[in-house]
Amino acid sequence: MKAPKFKEFISEANGDQKYKLVIITDEPEKAKTFHTADRLQEEAEKLGWKHYLYKLTGGYTSYEDGIFRLHNKEDEKGFVVSGTDTIAIIRGSVVRKDSWMDIISSLEKHSVCVINSRQSINICTDKYRTALRLADYGIKQPKTTLINDPEKSALAFDKLDTKMPVIMKTLRGSKGVGVLFIESEKALDSIVQLIYKQDEDTDLLLQEYIPTDYDVRVLVLGGKVLATMKRPVIEGDFRSNVSQGSKPEKIKLTELEIEASLLAAKAVNGVWTAVDFIPSKNREKDPPFVIEVNSSPGTEGMEEASGQNISKEIIEFFADKKNWVKVPSECGYKEIVSIKPFGEIIAKFDTGNSGMSVIHADKMKVNGKKITWSLLDKTITSDIIRQEEISVGGLRDYDETRYVIKLNVEFLGTMYETEFTLDDREDRTPILFDREFMSRVNVMVNPDRKYVVTTKYSLD
Repeated sequence: MKAPKFKEFISEANGDQKYKLVIITDEPEKAKTFHTADRLQEEAEKLGWKHYLYKLTGGYTSYEDGIFRLHNKEDEKGFVVSGTDTIAIIRGSVVRKDSWMDIISSLEKHSVCVINSRQSINICTDKYRTALRLADYGIKQPKTTLINDPEKSALAFDKLDTKMPVIMKTLRGSKGVGVLFIESEKALDSIVQLIYKQDEDTDLLLQEYIPTDYDVRVLVLGGKVLATMKRPVIEGDFRSNVSQGSKPEKIKLTELEIEASLLAAKAVNGVWTAVDFIPSKNREKDPPFVIEVNSSPGTEGMEEASGQNISKEIIEFFADKKNWVKVPSECGYKEIVSIKPFGEIIAKFDTGNSGMSVIHADKMKVNGKKITWSLLDKTITSDIIRQEEISVGGLRDYDETRYVIKLNVEFLGTMYETEFTLDDREDRTPILFDREFMSRVNVMVNPDRKYVVTTKYSLD
């Protein structure tokens, strides 16, 4: 794999870089909810991006010769993904199977930008975890408690300190499914008993009922409100989900509603989320009741209500690589890298080094704008990029001038053009990488281990 050329860096800086889009889904292609997946791919194609629909049912991954691929059931060739050029967007309920969630972990380990992260999905798809996270951030929500014992429904209702009716929810559910309207304590006890008879390991959420004629959905992208819609309660029902038949309408948010929506998205560590809330009676003076945060929102109802091309706005947002959010992989304090012409070298990821990456070289000799130096019994000549003033800590507490060179470094199958300072200090580790390099390769150091990412060497 070749390092990107300077022209490619310029192209990326101008937002012209052609990336790859992967849609990860368990939804049937004929389903109405598949609209979002189709639209995102259409807009990605307009920008010249390659795209791939990865179906969780029957799908699998492969990793060979430093190349990570996604495969659908009958696609042996697969689709190459990498942390340098791939965005993966989740559509559907990936939490139904542990193996599906593990695929997200694999993508994150390979530094792919996944929207949203496994952590965020785990919070959003569990209504009690969401409630706890919202509470941590001081976000107003309906009174909420957990029923984790079929004999304790009455106790849970007393703890809620409210009047009937109440809302009961399964911890996992979407599109209004698994949400029940309970009108009496007797009905509450009976329904809880029935649910636990079907699944004795379940937990249930009990919430205060907030009467309303509508709720509001807010799409939040990158810490900003992207679009909003008002969802009237369905006639003869208490729910307002578009998937259940609600007809969305435009709505303008108050400052308090904007603040609550942005904070809720932040609370679940979401990049692209949908925040649902019930407005307060006095919207200008009181914050809303946040009821849910969705980590895999659809766009159809929102585009209809807002008149916006939301799918286009989402793709254009991620066309700017500064908006990519990645989950760092845990690496050891020492890892194996490959540097031409030296081959594989043990390198130290130096978390205390905020200056520049360093090569501890031997026999340095300057000739004009070039420098000849040795490492591991090999001697090469490099162009001098510039000279750099470096503050040296530890036993050598002073500033010194060092020559800067560039080398191609391969780590986990990806090549990175990297600047190094040359230092003639003797050291047991010939290469030190600084925090900037760690940020580029998206790793988080565990100082108690080495060779964690580089699996072909045994753990030490």
